[in-house]
Amino acid sequence: MSDTPFGFGLPPEEPENGDEGKKKDQQGGGGQGPFGFGLPGFGGPGGDNPLAAMFGSMNPNDLGAAFQQLGQMLSYEGGPVNWDMAKQIARQTVSQGTSDGVKDSSIGPAERTAVEEAVRLADLWLDDATSLPSGASSAVAWSRAEWVEATLPAWKELVDPVAERVGAAMGDVLPEEMQAMAGPLIGMMRSMGGAMFGTQIGQAVGVLAGEVVGSTDIGLPLGPAGRAALLPANIEAFGKDLGVPQEEVRLYLALREAAHQRLFAHVPWLRSHLFGAVEGYARGIKVDTAKLEDVVGQFDPQNPEQIQEALQQGMFQPEDTPEQKVALARLETALALVEGWVDAVVHAAAKPRLTSADALRETLRRRRASGGPAEQTFATLIGLELRPRRLRDASRLWASLTDARGVDGRDGLWAHPDMLPTASDLDDPDGFVHREQLDFSELDKMLGEAAGGSADKPNLKKDDDSE
Repeated sequence: MSDTPFGFGLPPEEPENGDEGKKKDQQGGGGQGPFGFGLPGFGGPGGDNPLAAMFGSMNPNDLGAAFQQLGQMLSYEGGPVNWDMAKQIARQTVSQGTSDGVKDSSIGPAERTAVEEAVRLADLWLDDATSLPSGASSAVAWSRAEWVEATLPAWKELVDPVAERVGAAMGDVLPEEMQAMAGPLIGMMRSMGGAMFGTQIGQAVGVLAGEVVGSTDIGLPLGPAGRAALLPANIEAFGKDLGVPQEEVRLYLALREAAHQRLFAHVPWLRSHLFGAVEGYARGIKVDTAKLEDVVGQFDPQNPEQIQEALQQGMFQPEDTPEQKVALARLETALALVEGWVDAVVHAAAKPRLTSADALRETLRRRRASGGPAEQTFATLIGLELRPRRLRDASRLWASLTDARGVDGRDGLWAHPDMLPTASDLDDPDGFVHREQLDFSELDKMLGEAAGGSADKPNLKKDDDSE
């Protein structure tokens, strides 16, 4: 299995030797197609252009379909991302198989049963490790193609806010008096922008489908609510070289999936909090208008790859404002707290029962927390890396809370977002634990005095002595 983390695949790069490299690609079978699009088979020679995925291997029988797809792309009038194209390319990418040659396949009855039993057992073990009840109303085994279908609505929610800003910026770079005259060009550029985003998102989701093991790998609930999902083919690839029995690998990953499901099912504000943090961060991203103006000024309708190249080079710059820094810290901390809680709870459930618990925990930690090519593409597309930078710090904090306040006291912090630790609390988990204990004690005292209940006073005194 590759080391690609849970994010998107690396965007294609230009050959290091410029035009000579392009000529060499063309000699290897990669030529240029209509309107400047490369037309080789996706993943083959000349496949550095993701738009080649739309055309497949270019023989005469494919020519009509290629022009038809190109026409559909130019006539697109939907939202900021052409999601029909994204879905199509994601499915095509999945059908090509992973880099190690493993193809997608339908899920058989034995695999479905194995997943259902693993999730059922995982939920039983988690009952001892958390006060949150089961959040999975069903357990399903997905093929990679099924994962693509099920998660596209969540990707739409994540990507559309930023893509909308790019679409608006494409029209704003022209002076107002010229915008009416350039209406058709702006419309074409927005259609092209939607197609370019759709192409890259489709490729990214298709590649990611070959890596993920469930529906919550990136710390966000990508699948339907209440449905714990695992991908048997990817689980097998994940555990191939670990020296751990396949049943233990499946069960450990089922524990993680089931723990995520509990958290998102019984903390009703959490999903909107995370997606809202992504959207809030997106609002603070500005488009590099100088770069975009240059693209618009030199835009050649016969070479729409210019927009593709601009997207690959990155046109997004986070605003260096206090608000943007707060939005970024809020998102990174929220992701770390989710992943840290899952890590701590799963470890508590697995450690007494699985001999491989420590090894699997460390493998997942490294894979989840490390950055790499997959992260870079997502950062290029929307200027944001979706990974918990402080996973280990958050896990230590949740473990300290468990020791100090028990499972109920730890999980009770999810009752409201204002009760959760902040980024600074991750620096001093022990300080947070003790400070919160004192705060809650004072709150109990105030409530007791307000109620005038003398029966509470001995308990408060006892609590004070125990401090």
